[in-house]
Amino acid sequence: MGDTCVAMDEWVQHPTAHTALDDILPCIDHATAQETLFQTKDVTFQLVDTVNKIIINVANIDPPPFPGLLNYNQSGPLVPTLCNPLNADKTDRKCRDGELDASTAAQIWKAYVCQVSANDMCTTVGRLTPKMYDQMSAAANVSSGLTYYGAFLAGLMDCSFVRFTFTRVHADHCPELIKYSKWVYIGLTMVSVAVMLSLVLWVLYARERRHRKYTKLVVASEHTSLATETELK
Repeated sequence: MGDTCVAMDEWVQHPTAHTALDDILPCIDHATAQETLFQTKDVTFQLVDTVNKIIINVANIDPPPFPGLLNYNQSGPLVPTLCNPLNADKTDRKCRDGELDASTAAQIWKAYVCQVSANDMCTTVGRLTPKMYDQMSAAANVSSGLTYYGAFLAGLMDCSFVRFTFTRVHADHCPELIKYSKWVYIGLTMVSVAVMLSLVLWVLYARERRHRKYTKLVVASEHTSLATETELK
């Protein structure tokens, strides 16, 4: 445990040095991670902007008097737009009243879907065809996922999340782990010494037992010799 804590601390304190954890934590540099995060934000912004343009310029307009892509017999209440969490410069943006969160937009948009004919014209009240709804919902779900997980994934890429976790583990748990590890080592040392002493005492006991047995045999042999000599006399 102590070695693990030392390895974590070395990796946190020296992010550019080659440490024992480099082989199992393949981190990319911070600049690359931030560029990836920026691209993720750009995709999110473009997705939401595209969906809102479809809502504003297609779904929520009155059908023009001539047939075409903009006229599919849409009618009814206006479809609420999607909240874009980013400004054009990719800074954070607060949602306005009436804008939908990307995580719940698909559920709310269901109320604005119309039934369609074979040529994809609305036959009931509604401003979204099923195809439009599916595409807009997919875009909203992707936008929600990128917004929610983008920063976290960037943190995994440059290991800032792992670095923060290691810092907390080292500060909150390593002092106790090191203390308990020392106790374990002391206990194992005492057990090892006790085993060695037991082996030494067993060897001494075995030698003494063998010596006593040999002595008894010698004494018995001498008594037998004396008795034989006595009988012969």
